[in-house]
Amino acid sequence: MGVETLISSDEYLSTSYSPDVEYVDGVLEERTGGDWLHSLVQSNIIFALRLKYQHVKAVAELRSQTTASRFRLPDVCVLLSAPTASVLRDPAFLVIEILSEDDRMTKMMEKLQDYAANGVPNIWLIDPRLEQIYIFRAGTLERVAGDAVTTSDPRLELTRQEIFQK
Repeated sequence: MGVETLISSDEYLSTSYSPDVEYVDGVLEERTGGDWLHSLVQSNIIFALRLKYQHVKAVAELRSQTTASRFRLPDVCVLLSAPTASVLRDPAFLVIEILSEDDRMTKMMEKLQDYAANGVPNIWLIDPRLEQIYIFRAGTLERVAGDAVTTSDPRLELTRQEIFQK
């Protein structure tokens, strides 16, 4: 068992990491991603949202503070207006996580719970390998059976074709 070195949130925020890492209770956590399907789906989602809904800000990996001691990097973050600082401290309107081959579901559920605890009203989980879409709500994942996934107030919608097109 290794020994972890705890760092302060100030040190985390003032240091550049390559590849970028998340900060969870003083510990730096590596992120998975960077494979073809993950990157393609991430790009598809951002492109479709920007094309269809020019009034929202859809961005990749915006550093988001979810608790006093946690900073996450959602795969896609949708805001109704531009943030006022370089680190997002208010809840996003929509957070989308995209599974990579190496993701562990226990870690992913912890991330989704962090977003919910921070007040993010819309949380989606995308599995590009199985072409499945899930909505995280009330601590559980609900599989989307239809052809589209939506938010409400304002309503944003993405179809399976937009998300998974190759």
